Amino acid sequence: MIEAYLLKEHTPPTVKIYLRDIKVYLDYMTEEKAAVATYKDIMQYVDYLRKQYQNPRTINRMLYGVKAWYHWLIHTGKRDDHPCRYLSLKDAKEQDIQLQDLFTSTELEQLMERKERYESVRIRNQVAISLLIYQGLRLTEVEQLRMQDIDLEAGTVYSKGMAKTLPRTLKMKPRQIMLFYKYIHEIRPELLKRNTDLSTGALAQEDQLILNIRGKTMSADSINYLIETFKNHFPNKNLNAKAIRQSVIANLLKEGKDLRVVQVFAGHKNPSSTEKYRQTGLEELRAAIQKHHPLQ
Repeated sequence: MIEAYLLKEHTPPTVKIYLRDIKVYLDYMTEEKAAVATYKDIMQYVDYLRKQYQNPRTINRMLYGVKAWYHWLIHTGKRDDHPCRYLSLKDAKEQDIQLQDLFTSTELEQLMERKERYESVRIRNQVAISLLIYQGLRLTEVEQLRMQDIDLEAGTVYSKGMAKTLPRTLKMKPRQIMLFYKYIHEIRPELLKRNTDLSTGALAQEDQLILNIRGKTMSADSINYLIETFKNHFPNKNLNAKAIRQSVIANLLKEGKDLRVVQVFAGHKNPSSTEKYRQTGLEELRAAIQKHHPLQ
């Protein structure tokens, strides 16, 4: 059953949301048509959602459920391709950075403290989250990390960058080094054993750093859902990977770090991309007043 499949990777509350959103998709599409749907078909469904819901984040969340359903079809051998794996909607993306809504370093640290039922899951989750709150990586940058990108002796993480970010080598926090050591030498080998190709006995994806509990690559979507499970801790803020990265960059500038140093850290190609995170005390006060006591 798909529920059992989802529970291997997600918490019960998240699975409940997935199943609800999948039902909406199948009711709209019919399961028969959905099983052979193309990217174009799914974009028609997205257009339908845009007419039904005004909140772009709701539409993005419902799309995650659709993606999870196709991952399940691939897992069960009912389909060998994913029609919307890399579909990323721009609806919810805002150009302006609302600095007053970002997270302090202390708040970000709370994401590292949650208990998990299984020690292996806790360590893996902390590794993934630490790359967001300490190195300020994008979700896709975390997903694409390989074993050779981690140098425990030097205490560094190498990101090869993306279309919008430059390659860079980033220092690890002291607490990360022991955490990564335990994950790499104890947790990850056990996860990797679960992804053995029985026909050849070979281990798949042996160089991928972050693995899910089935020993396969932990996708950017899965990491994003992990972050979303913390939303109840911050009911008045929008918690997601993008907000975390913005917070990390803004906090460095607020601490007085040189703009050029922060630009290199963030992988920004242009100083202007970093400059927009800078905020004076007066601007911060005005933003807070406007948020809590807006003038009509």
